[in-house]
Amino acid sequence: MTEAKLRLGGMALRNGLLVHGPTQWAAAVRRPDGTIATASGHKPRMKGVDKVAGVRGVVRLGEAMLVIPLVKRALPQARLPFEDAAVVGAAVAASAGGLVARRAVRGMRGELAAVGLSLLPSVVALRAGEVAQYHGVEHKAIAAYEAPDDATDAADTDKEHDRCGSHLVTPMLATNVAGTMLLRRVVERPGPLAGGAVALASTAAAVEVFAWCERNSETRTARAIRRPGFEIQRVIGTREPDERQLEVGRAALAEILRVEEAQAPAADGR
Repeated sequence: MTEAKLRLGGMALRNGLLVHGPTQWAAAVRRPDGTIATASGHKPRMKGVDKVAGVRGVVRLGEAMLVIPLVKRALPQARLPFEDAAVVGAAVAASAGGLVARRAVRGMRGELAAVGLSLLPSVVALRAGEVAQYHGVEHKAIAAYEAPDDATDAADTDKEHDRCGSHLVTPMLATNVAGTMLLRRVVERPGPLAGGAVALASTAAAVEVFAWCERNSETRTARAIRRPGFEIQRVIGTREPDERQLEVGRAALAEILRVEEAQAPAADGR
């Protein structure tokens, strides 16, 4: 990706795609009648943390979460990946299973089992409906935009992407288990506040590892850390989309580029 192009991210919806730009968000969904609806808006942004390691990643994730209610308000037809009874049931089961695992199996194996179970809702969401296809649309649309040849079409790109959140899984598992084990050695019965602090710290550390891997993508260490993420994308996280789904992705991409371009003159004038 050249420096002249925007750094884009996104999230698959059950019926479309949400794309994040530097200052704006845009979404496109397929309505029940077959037409495509789009919406866009300004993205919440906290300035001054980009150079603060351990803080910037958590803040950016928080900003991405704040976009979701904005999308739902501007585009009521949008259906989120977790808007499904099966996914809610999986989340409840994962939470209960994690508690049982920690009590039944002490030490690192119990923590690994509990953390592994926490991934269950995401797996259920990805296997239901069109979420995995739209996850593939997200990757293919952004890859087409980032390609050196501006004529590259999303249909011709890979459904796996270097910046997919799946690459957070390995570092997050490692940091969460390590942090929880350390906490249990220091505190005999840690409370929810301490557990939440470990979860926050492990997320911050995982995001820093994610960013390091992107900056050092050609190193053997980065490739090893990313390998599970690529396998998750290949086997579970993404499916090849059809042309109708790709059309929605192109609409979302066109909208994010339109609003970011419209925002650029205002940003230059400040």
